[in-house]
Amino acid sequence: MKANDLRPGVAVTLNGKLYVVIKTDHVKPGKGPAYIQAKFRAIDGTGTSEKRFNSSDSVDGATLDRRDMEFLFGDGSGSGTFMDLEDFDQNEIGPDILGDSLLYLAPNTTCTVLFHEDKPVVIELPASVDVTIADTPPNVKGATATNQLKDATCDTGLKTRVPPFIEIGEKVRVSTADGSYMSRVKSD
Repeated sequence: MKANDLRPGVAVTLNGKLYVVIKTDHVKPGKGPAYIQAKFRAIDGTGTSEKRFNSSDSVDGATLDRRDMEFLFGDGSGSGTFMDLEDFDQNEIGPDILGDSLLYLAPNTTCTVLFHEDKPVVIELPASVDVTIADTPPNVKGATATNQLKDATCDTGLKTRVPPFIEIGEKVRVSTADGSYMSRVKSD
């Protein structure tokens, strides 16, 4: 595959080791040719690394099996149990793979888990998730400043900032990219 095709979630083999792309940036400096700056996470848990590629460079791609899975519950130590939606097998996924993903996953949320040789290696979250506000200060009457936000804690443990009209118990939509408030979720 060409270096231009690197995207988060893509698996590659570098120096005989399997890595998953975490982040890519296409950089066009004022002087010199454009390049791709990529950050990788080693599948074996030995850490992350960064590498710079020319757009014409070739990279060895690896095949990952994508499975839709339902998040069942977290164990409190950063691990979570997921159920395969095709064969109903349950897999425990550790904190080294999940990272901060549990902050965005309420029980029964569906997400995509990427497997390599029947081992989970990375979790793909949807672009946004709906969470319930568990704690936030009450609205201050007379506060009319625009773009005013207050701190809030969600039922998943995520801390975010929401508009003053949001109350405890309301569902809101947050971005999984940065945890920011997107909108209020209308109840059915």
